[in-house]
Amino acid sequence: MAPMRLILPIFLLLTLAANAEKKVVAPPGSPTGRPFSPGILSGGTLYVAGQVGRDKKGVYPDKFEDEVKLTLDSIGEILKAGGFTFADLVAVNVYLTDMELFEKMNGVYTSVIPEPRPVRTTVGVAKLVGKARIEITVTARK
Repeated sequence: MAPMRLILPIFLLLTLAANAEKKVVAPPGSPTGRPFSPGILSGGTLYVAGQVGRDKKGVYPDKFEDEVKLTLDSIGEILKAGGFTFADLVAVNVYLTDMELFEKMNGVYTSVIPEPRPVRTTVGVAKLVGKARIEITVTARK
């Protein structure tokens, strides 16, 4: 019974310590008041929220490759704000509204993401926010 009395307080302390180190990461000038953070740094790992490819005015480009580039640029800004680079990526999730765009996405992706590339999952979805055709989430670790 004594070991159980020790486990619970240790578990609670570890939980509190893990929560205490959680830090919001956002590039300068990021919009505020959203129901999510652009990035969260916890335990040396940066978790980046899903990013879409629109310009600073909120406009989605007509050309899909430009949308992919804007999406990756947005991710790059968050990585930089947290002290990371694309070389620190360990996992990527890509969401496409049209899987026929897969090869075009890969063309831009491979021009930006360095070797060795992180693990990646690409999923076809019915709809994304606004007029987005792509959304990408990433995880980075030093």
